[in-house]
Amino acid sequence: MRYIRQHIGIIIKEYDGRLPLAHFLKIYFKKNPKLGSRDRKILSEMAYCWYRCNKGIETKYLEFDEKVNACLFLCSINPKLIESFLPDAWIPELGRNVSERLELLKEHNIHFNINRLFPFENNMSTGITKDDWELSMLTQPLLFIRIRKYKKKAIALLTENNISFEFINDTCAAIQNGAAVDKILPEDMYVVQDASSQETGKYFNPIKGQKWYDCCSGAGGKSLLLKDIEPGVHLTVSDVRESILHNLKERFKTYHHALPIPILLDVADKAKTATILGNKQFDSIICDVPCTGSGTWARTPEQLYFFDPIQITKISTLQKAIAINMASYLTKDGKLIYITCSIFKEENEHVVKEIVSRTGLKLKKMHLINGIQNRADSMFIAVLSNT
Repeated sequence: MRYIRQHIGIIIKEYDGRLPLAHFLKIYFKKNPKLGSRDRKILSEMAYCWYRCNKGIETKYLEFDEKVNACLFLCSINPKLIESFLPDAWIPELGRNVSERLELLKEHNIHFNINRLFPFENNMSTGITKDDWELSMLTQPLLFIRIRKYKKKAIALLTENNISFEFINDTCAAIQNGAAVDKILPEDMYVVQDASSQETGKYFNPIKGQKWYDCCSGAGGKSLLLKDIEPGVHLTVSDVRESILHNLKERFKTYHHALPIPILLDVADKAKTATILGNKQFDSIICDVPCTGSGTWARTPEQLYFFDPIQITKISTLQKAIAINMASYLTKDGKLIYITCSIFKEENEHVVKEIVSRTGLKLKKMHLINGIQNRADSMFIAVLSNT
């Protein structure tokens, strides 16, 4: 245990948030090959629990190891993995919910102030409260998959392999993190996709033969969702990263969809976009813009831990530039589908208001997809149209 505690001390001291925590840990473990598989799992659990809740611990006189213990007790979802590091009296209480664990920590004079996790003034989008959102940061979201085909076979395979799951709708299944679904299900049977991200598809309403453009496609999560809903749309995708467009094309091959037209492009650059797109017009544009990712921070608690609120204004400016630029490439009956994985009004409602003001588009729908109840991410979506 001392060996593990020494390593977690080094990890916390060296990590500065510039890399995703998962990437940093991968590099760290590669530099320390003597750490076995179980050691790596324990250290990963410690690190994620630390960044998930350490800022909320008010007691100033705890030693580092005691703080690690408190974080593990409060947030760990793998009791068998970490119970040997906790005081004996705490182990029987690991099955309690987060609120009950908070009360038990108080009995040990360890006080937790949840408002310290996000000590900034910022308006939340309609449909979510700051208290609920902050409390959700203490629990890792579930893994979600979208069953594309052969649902009965997928259920049978998961059951045969003792993978617990629960369908939250007809095609979306919640699965415990760490489940090796990639070794159980055929790769074209399912897509790993958060429940709230899957729900955005309800707003697409594609029609065969339409021209669609996913202007900030990333690895293609929304594009694949679109094509699974209606394979007959003509799709163009773009991203600023060539490598990510390559990944998108490989995923399309995996799922047996016709490849979209890929464009390497920064759609915030109005002049360059005009040069490349010319007079192209699209029936619908998916505008899944870069954002703070605050709706996903329960998965990546290091982003909340190292968050600088100045980022919101910078990102909001970029979001407006992208969405307003894209509006000019819609057909006369076209629609713009604006999406973020943020819960901040400045990235959501405020941007939509600016889009309407500067483009003349009409707001048809606007919704915060609150994933907290399902232990999923939260996302924002707005549909705007020329008509």
